[in-house]
Amino acid sequence: MSVVPLKSIILGLALSLTAVSWFNSAYIHAKAELAQLLISRSWQRTTNELRVKPWYWADTWPVARLVYANEDVFVLAGAHGSALAFGPGHVDGTAAPGFPGTSIVAGHRDTHFSFLREMQLGELIRVQNREGLWQDYSVDSIDIIDTSVHAGIVVDQASEELVLITCYPFDAIQTGGPLRYVVTARRRE
Repeated sequence: MSVVPLKSIILGLALSLTAVSWFNSAYIHAKAELAQLLISRSWQRTTNELRVKPWYWADTWPVARLVYANEDVFVLAGAHGSALAFGPGHVDGTAAPGFPGTSIVAGHRDTHFSFLREMQLGELIRVQNREGLWQDYSVDSIDIIDTSVHAGIVVDQASEELVLITCYPFDAIQTGGPLRYVVTARRRE
């Protein structure tokens, strides 16, 4: 009978945990990319009156399309966990993206909204609304807010702004902290 040294067991466990971690990360990114492909197909069939779900069991549907530099993502109805797992989500009770009023869209910092860290003041964000019309927005401000002391985003139905929100910092290991990265863009005429 042979005895396996404790060092070998610890090394094997460490390698296994690393492999599982890498697989989980790759799975999350692959799921996000595949979801955007399916959502793209349902977006092509969506109209102002017709909500087309990207897969039969989905509890969400695309409501807008955001284009920034080389990024092209579809926004889903609702900013709840099951929608955010597949794409950025439109916050209920705010104006629909690409329409007058304050529209708030939330997304995960490590997938669909990772590009927010590259945004600069004055840059262009294009939004295609559910009617198929394109609206251009210019980045007006970039802020980091602490949700434990900040009351929230002011929603002004008389304005024409797009607010994009994700968790902060971008490279944090733990999720669910109180900091949010907030990009506010105003509609260009």
